[in-house]
Formats: sequence, C-alpha cells, structure tokens
Amino acid sequence: MRLDKFLKLTRIIKRRTVAKDISAAGKVIVDKKTVKPSYLVKVGDVLELYLADFIVIVKVLSVDEKVIRGNPENSYTIIGKHLNAN
Repeated sequence: MRLDKFLKLTRIIKRRTVAKDISAAGKVIVDKKTVKPSYLVKVGDVLELYLADFIVIVKVLSVDEKVIRGNPENSYTIIGKHLNAN
C-alpha cells in the first residue's frame, strides 16, 4: 500500500493530500532514508514522521486495506512521540 494512502486510512494524517505533501517534502523517514508518497509500506516498517512540533515514530502492523478500514488503530503502534528540537 502506498505511504500516503496508509497514513490517510490509519488516520495518522487526516487528508491524503496532506500526507502526500509531507512525504514529498522529505518529512517521512524509513530506514534512515526519506521516502516519497509512492513508497510501498510493508509490515514491520518503522516510520518517522516530522510533523510541525513533534516527531512521531510509528511501527506498521498491517497493510491489509480491509483490516485498516475495520479498525485503523490496530494497524500500527506508536513507538514514540517527541518534541521536534528544530
């Protein structure tokens, strides 16, 4: 599943266009690399999201669209949420 779609369906980010803009701006990191909105999210990926004042670290538990639509909160786990020092 595409990164922008995953972020929208799981409700980590409210709108897909915002998710697309954030990832296109280089504010989403997977394995110490910035990723584009078209990045294919896999189970086990750890996403670092640089959102305004916070850095949110999320681990992907499911990429099945039916599971995500049924209960989006069970598709990921928040590993950490820190204030952005920059």
